[in-house]
Amino acid sequence: MRIADMSDEAVERLIRTDLENGVTFFDHADCYNNGACEAKFGKVLAAHPDLRDKITLQTKCGIVHGPEYTIYNFSKDHLLETVNASLKRLQTDHLDYLLLHRPDALMEPEEVAEAFDTLHQQGKVLHFGVSNQNPMQMELLKKTVRQPLEVNQLQFSIMATGMVDAGINVNMTVDASNVRDGSILDYCRLNGVTIQAWSPFQYGFFEGVFLNNPKFPELNKKIDEIARKYDVTNNAVAVAWILRHPAEMQVILGTTNPDRVKASAKGADIHLTREEWYEIYMAAGNKLP
Repeated sequence: MRIADMSDEAVERLIRTDLENGVTFFDHADCYNNGACEAKFGKVLAAHPDLRDKITLQTKCGIVHGPEYTIYNFSKDHLLETVNASLKRLQTDHLDYLLLHRPDALMEPEEVAEAFDTLHQQGKVLHFGVSNQNPMQMELLKKTVRQPLEVNQLQFSIMATGMVDAGINVNMTVDASNVRDGSILDYCRLNGVTIQAWSPFQYGFFEGVFLNNPKFPELNKKIDEIARKYDVTNNAVAVAWILRHPAEMQVILGTTNPDRVKASAKGADIHLTREEWYEIYMAAGNKLP
């Protein structure tokens, strides 16, 4: 999402650092810097042919940025055109995963199904999924789409806990009891859909990072305490907190800093205790009924 202005050498170093630390999944979207991020990544892949077979490559489509406003478009023609453009920018003959980005209110499932069939039959896309969709939207797609919807990319972090709040506050009248996403967490677990957690270090909607942020003293105190126990950084604890959930999520790190990649990847080796998970949850300002 932020690699467009990086040098080719820096992007290669980032990719190789990822691989050295067990990170093999790379997430893009055609709208990130209007395709410039895909183009930069593709240029590096073309210059270093050994990299493509070592990675799982994913992109998202459906968000269309215009000069005055943004729209969403899941029409067949747009999906086919977008994927072909992404493949050209990424300089690869196939995507491992394609996700539909934010929901298109004018979506016609039959058109999506036709596009997916064409892309799958042509070998251009191997696996499919969605991003930021609720259960009924996924069920509507599944009515006509023949390929499994294997992924749903959703915001989830220590400071974005809506997916678990409602489940904890069942039968309560507090704000946290409101189900705003159709119980998407349970739906994904019941249907074998992998949740990809985006913005794992952010609070709000891209308002900033919560780690080392003086706005959240109690949270950072608790995270730092646990980080010292495991001899890792606070980034690793934030990752470990997400991975501790039994839904077996993937974490979209979203960092372009190789050192932060190394630090964050260590979170995959930590299994927080139940007590530690809940201590962090409550230090973030959440309450148990």
